[in-house]
Amino acid sequence: MPAKDLGTKYVCFKCATKFYDMKKPDPLCPKCGADQRESPALKPASEGRRGRLAAAPKVIEPEPEEPEAAEDEEDLDSFDEEPVEADEEEDI
Repeated sequence: MPAKDLGTKYVCFKCATKFYDMKKPDPLCPKCGADQRESPALKPASEGRRGRLAAAPKVIEPEPEEPEAAEDEEDLDSFDEEPVEADEEEDI
């Protein structure tokens, strides 16, 4: 059962002692005297260091189209049409 009248519960970031702040304005560890507001876990990340997901996105430029690719597609279209007609005549 939590003791609500003892204040906020802390775990000291220096010595790992568990304690309550007894509703005092300064949460000081009773064992080592460390101020819990100076905890490195509470400090924001420095602006110079960026995470993997914060990196700027890379721009991928589209490759120029080659005119040879269009010629290949025309050849394939004409090739596909002829055998289909031949197959239909054989089925009849």
